[in-house]
Amino acid sequence: MAGLAESKTISVSIAREWREVYAFMEHPLSFAQWASGLGKPLRGSGSQWIFESADGREVAVRFTPRNPYGVLDHYVSGARGDELVVPMRVVPNGGGSEVLVTLFRAADASDAQFAADAQWVERDLAELKRFLETR
Repeated sequence: MAGLAESKTISVSIAREWREVYAFMEHPLSFAQWASGLGKPLRGSGSQWIFESADGREVAVRFTPRNPYGVLDHYVSGARGDELVVPMRVVPNGGGSEVLVTLFRAADASDAQFAADAQWVERDLAELKRFLETR
């Protein structure tokens, strides 16, 4: 068994009912409105999509199919042929919701890179909150 990767779960509370949040987030095209880390969708259908990353590369992303549990995991194909797992959940929080993303530290990531990745996720989740609470 390989060693465990360091991880950090980052969450944001959103003042919208969790099913509404999930209904918005389940569509891969919605990520372009808040998830700058993923980039912009170029083409795709169903659960298989190609996004353009911030540095202009095409990145394959596979999304978890629609489900009643709030699971929004997605799998990003890396430049070296590896697959990065991004666990994501929408769960009820009173009359609102909590969106949680677990970030795994890449084996070759420095402390500064891991911290920067976490800050990027925090910014994206803050944008998601702003977007959903003002529409």
